[in-house]
Amino acid sequence: MRAITIITLIFAFTTTASHAISRHNSQSLSCDSIHAIINAEGAAIMRYQSTRNPGLTLFDRYVRNGAFCDTEKYPVAATIPAADTNRCVVYRCIDRSSVGR
Repeated sequence: MRAITIITLIFAFTTTASHAISRHNSQSLSCDSIHAIINAEGAAIMRYQSTRNPGLTLFDRYVRNGAFCDTEKYPVAATIPAADTNRCVVYRCIDRSSVGR
């Protein structure tokens, strides 16, 4: 019985670990590649250098659609820099309470 419990815990850990969110440097990817990653995984963290302060790295979580946002959030369009454009359109989740601010 103990062996079954241990095997179950190991299986639960490995399947949870495989759903970890990926992280990418958006400026090293084409906009099409960014879209492909987000579409395939549902959500990904993209990081990039700030245009106003090049020493600052910015990042956020970008999603395929609202199904990948928490229930109190919804997707809005945003742009991030890519290797082939400075304005790659993606979606990120924001709080519903921030509407109208």
